[in-house]
Amino acid sequence: MRILLVEDDAIIGNGIRVGLTRHGLSTDWFRDGREGLAALAAAPYDAVVLDLSLPGLDGLDILRRWRRQGQDVPVLVLTARGTLDQRLEGFHSGADDYLGKPFALEELVARLQALIRRRHGQTAPCLVHGSVSLDTASRRLVRNGEEISLPPRALALLELLLLHRGQALSRRQIEDRLYPWGEEISSNAVEVHVHAIRRKLGRNFVKTVHGVGYTLGEEA
Repeated sequence: MRILLVEDDAIIGNGIRVGLTRHGLSTDWFRDGREGLAALAAAPYDAVVLDLSLPGLDGLDILRRWRRQGQDVPVLVLTARGTLDQRLEGFHSGADDYLGKPFALEELVARLQALIRRRHGQTAPCLVHGSVSLDTASRRLVRNGEEISLPPRALALLELLLLHRGQALSRRQIEDRLYPWGEEISSNAVEVHVHAIRRKLGRNFVKTVHGVGYTLGEEA
């Protein structure tokens, strides 16, 4: 899953980026409001963490413009503006959730994961396919009661396929969701992640759709 973070505070922004990455959320961080505004049109994000007090353009102005443009990505507003009227203004401007500073990283991650699941019609924290279940909060993958380990990016790809069940995703779509700006991607990166999933869950668990990409298949 790929997150857009728009936060001008260097300490807070770096802490969020590092923390989200550790929880399997690929994160692009922008510190200027106008850059953050443009970023949403340049890449497919699963959710946004948006500060309100930003240089260049205020967070609420960014949010209103996104909604006028028809951008429906879930937006979590992160700010020190904590009064009821200020929170209501954020919701009326199109925010999906609101978290005041200071905050716990674990709560931020949990709220983002809930927003992403709901966007894909999933309400439970566990994504299930046959006897395989992935707890999106703990990142714990289980099959028939046995815990399975996968490399972080392979686990992120599995989550992506589980959230897009019934759809075939191209290599480009997968790369766009798994990698942030500036990170070099090897030409066979997606194939390596698919191989890792198949090795642990069976060669038919991920199906190749020739000329299109990959989708969930059946268990071995």
